[in-house]
Amino acid sequence: MAQSMNDGMSGSINTRTDPRERSRQGIGGAVIALFDTVATWNERRRQRRALEALPDHLLQDIGLSRADAVTEADKPFWQG
Repeated sequence: MAQSMNDGMSGSINTRTDPRERSRQGIGGAVIALFDTVATWNERRRQRRALEALPDHLLQDIGLSRADAVTEADKPFWQG
């Protein structure tokens, strides 16, 4: 029986799935998809605040102006 369980395994298991796939996996998948969405929104918000806080010389190093940073920081967290 153990042999038959290992026949299809390639050595690593990928637990990450497409959010649309997870939502079809029942309530647990929907909760995970919701958590992933909220985590993405939070990370986006954090990165935009960090970008806005950079001094002008560092923004220039990455090819952005202060106006570009402010425009990006003013976007709502849900907007990609």
